[in-house]
Amino acid sequence: MIHLRYKTLRAGGYDSLKINIYRFLTICCLCFLIVAQAAASEGDEDAVTILAVGDVYIGGSAEFYLKKNGYSYPFRETENIIRNSDIALANLEAPLTDSVNVLMEKKFVLKTAPAAASAIKAAGFDVVTLANNHIMDYGANGLKDTIDLLDKAGIRHTGAGQDLKEARTPAILNIKGIRVAFLAYSNVFPEEFYATENSAGTAQGLYEHIKADIKNISKHVDILVVSFHWSEELARHPKEYQIRLAHLAIDSGADLIVGHHPHVIQGVERYKDGIVFYSLGNFAFGSFSQAPEGIMAIVKLNKGKLISAEIIPLNVNNKEVLFQPKPLQGEKAVSVIDDIRDISSRFGLILTVKEGKGLLLPGEMEAAANSQ
Repeated sequence: MIHLRYKTLRAGGYDSLKINIYRFLTICCLCFLIVAQAAASEGDEDAVTILAVGDVYIGGSAEFYLKKNGYSYPFRETENIIRNSDIALANLEAPLTDSVNVLMEKKFVLKTAPAAASAIKAAGFDVVTLANNHIMDYGANGLKDTIDLLDKAGIRHTGAGQDLKEARTPAILNIKGIRVAFLAYSNVFPEEFYATENSAGTAQGLYEHIKADIKNISKHVDILVVSFHWSEELARHPKEYQIRLAHLAIDSGADLIVGHHPHVIQGVERYKDGIVFYSLGNFAFGSFSQAPEGIMAIVKLNKGKLISAEIIPLNVNNKEVLFQPKPLQGEKAVSVIDDIRDISSRFGLILTVKEGKGLLLPGEMEAAANSQ
């Protein structure tokens, strides 16, 4: 009898212990989830989402549609995405001016009507880069008109100015108490467009300037974005000098590199703690060029730490979209992402496809970076 009672008590104690362990583990899991959610929320509060697009030229062959529908016409299919970011960045490929005096004769001379400035702002763009091979098409006066209109519209700018010092001056935005800086450089011809100490123009992407500018500003901001106008038109892969400059910028303190000029998509690279989009391709561009696809890059950063990156494929074939870029869907979107995977294979890029978008997940990117 005593033996049976001992067995019963022992069995009951064991069952009780199991229940208590289960309760303890359940409480631990709940606490972990609460802490994780709190950390995620805190991370989101301190994070900044930066959206970047490629070349913007509101004019040329698009004039018929612009005069009929207004200068906001090119952005109507994408403005909701643009406005949903904390900061939206574009490369302004043509001066905003009424000037008729070109700086030099060249095959393509571009300009955009001054009225487009307010439309660019209304679409959600906060900052534009001016370091490219068309911003000086109408000389120093055309550039001054552009800067004056951008300032009036409340759009920040970098990459060109009335002298070299101004061209190399970053645009700095304060978002939720987080300071984000933008620098822009041109590595394309004509050389006459480059600013000097005494003349207007663009910031040339010289090794020593890039390194010095980034080191000077990175100490005073939380996030640094560097833009390059580089490569050659329709080049599908980045050139070696692009890779060297991108790595130099990140080694010097940049967090995000965005490129343009080829009018087509180039590769994407996760380098150390930074991320490089070698060419975003066209965005709203007023010509019937051989550029069927572009991308929007949406990057979330927490004081320089990459949280996530997203690629939205775009149809920019103006014979189909009539100068109004549209997000691609279904198989066409997946095809563009597969193409980016192929172009970026040398960098070990890992892209996950979800709902027609390419997602760069931090854990997978780190694994890929470490395996190189």
